[in-house]
Amino acid sequence: MRSALLVAGTTSDAGKSVLTAGLCRWLTRRGVRTAPFKAQNMSNNSVVTRDGGEIGRAQALQAAACGLEPSVRFNPVLLKPGGDRSSQVVVLGRAVGEVSAVSYRARKAELFTTVLSTLDSLRDDFEVVVCEGAGSPAEINLRANDIANMGLARAADLPVIVVGDIDRGGVFAHLFGTLALLDPADQALVGGFVVNKFRGDPTLLEPGLRQLHALTGRQVLGVLPWREDLWLDAEDSLSYAADGVIGRPEPPRGDQWLRVAVVRLPRISNATDVEALACEPGVSVRFVTEPSRLADADLVVVPGSKATVDDLRWLRATGLADAIAAHDGPVLGICGGFQLLGRTIEDAVESRAGVVDGLGLLDVDVRFEPDKTLQQPHGDALGESVTGYEIHHGVVTRNAEQGLITLPDGTPEGALRGRVAGTHWHGLLENDAFRRAFLRWAAGHAGRDGFTPAPDTDFAGRRTAQLDLLGDLVADHLDTDAVWALLEKGAPPGLPVIPPAGAPPVD
Repeated sequence: MRSALLVAGTTSDAGKSVLTAGLCRWLTRRGVRTAPFKAQNMSNNSVVTRDGGEIGRAQALQAAACGLEPSVRFNPVLLKPGGDRSSQVVVLGRAVGEVSAVSYRARKAELFTTVLSTLDSLRDDFEVVVCEGAGSPAEINLRANDIANMGLARAADLPVIVVGDIDRGGVFAHLFGTLALLDPADQALVGGFVVNKFRGDPTLLEPGLRQLHALTGRQVLGVLPWREDLWLDAEDSLSYAADGVIGRPEPPRGDQWLRVAVVRLPRISNATDVEALACEPGVSVRFVTEPSRLADADLVVVPGSKATVDDLRWLRATGLADAIAAHDGPVLGICGGFQLLGRTIEDAVESRAGVVDGLGLLDVDVRFEPDKTLQQPHGDALGESVTGYEIHHGVVTRNAEQGLITLPDGTPEGALRGRVAGTHWHGLLENDAFRRAFLRWAAGHAGRDGFTPAPDTDFAGRRTAQLDLLGDLVADHLDTDAVWALLEKGAPPGLPVIPPAGAPPVD
């Protein structure tokens, strides 16, 4: 069997990533050699592959669902927004330049060749490839140059499942309207729908499911229930709770909580770095965007940024820069956040602003280099062995502080001065023993003597359990025979065309 299908969504964050991961887990547990694929991802959440490439974090999670190491083949084109109108383009793991929304169109034909050849190579090596779309396939203004949704499905002859988020409201209109806006040849590939995040009695939904089938000729292949414990590895920071809380905080093991404020920078990258903290009992982690939210925080985290100098300007304009500097408890900077805490930033690469003053909490100078550092280092920190990954243009040119991490050759990485710490490493907090040591350090500097780190939190285990849950949801709530038929035979022939498909464009 050599097959593939595309999971498309009615909107961004409709559930494409989690359904793709769930299908990957379900197939892998059935003994099917499966791989994920996303032709084009737009995200500042990324990871480093073993061979030093860079791909979207969602595809790394989907690879884990398949029992695979991340590979650049799983996400051949990654767009990393650095501003409202420009993005860095990463092709097969390597940054190849900056584009605007308009100039990117001219490159799509070349990139589509890369996308299709990469997908072909995966189909040669695996029994099934589960492809994830991008945004919505019904963006009719973008269809002519699409390489991630119906453009990919048409070129590679992929059956398509469209998933909609009922929690947003209007899911039937979303599913019907998405199909109706596709042209007839695109519609012919849509083999079914999935409803995501349903709460309540499924029997109340049945009349709508039957009517949608009658209107479109397509079955709803399943209704996935709402699960509060599905929050790890969010595609972007906007996927977290509306009030900014990350995860579902568990009661403390001691008699005090540790309150963590994570600054939600406008161009935040790898926001998922702090999810490991949110898995800890007694640790309440919240995104913040204004200074008053730091007033009662014990620990402040300044996360990564795709536009460090621009985000520095935003910190100053909002008053958050002064609030961070005035915070008398522990502060942690990660990657771009580490750079922001330093003395100076010399940037001729991203903002091209030259030398600017950082927040000055660490006596460190950083210079941005054209070539990006991409690696998976290891070392020791706070007395524990640690691993992580690095994705950054900035390099430390002067560091007058003690290192936070010691590399195997004795070289220091990052900085540690009293209550302030910084590192270029992502994933550092996923090391269980280090995270416990870090929490003790943070609680000590925050005066939270009653906070006790849990001795048994297993972050990797939590991630594995989430992948297993996704596989269970697919097995228990989807018509897996129908999914299997799509993989074996493609979309059924003779599916009806829903108007206004094929209507001429309006001037």
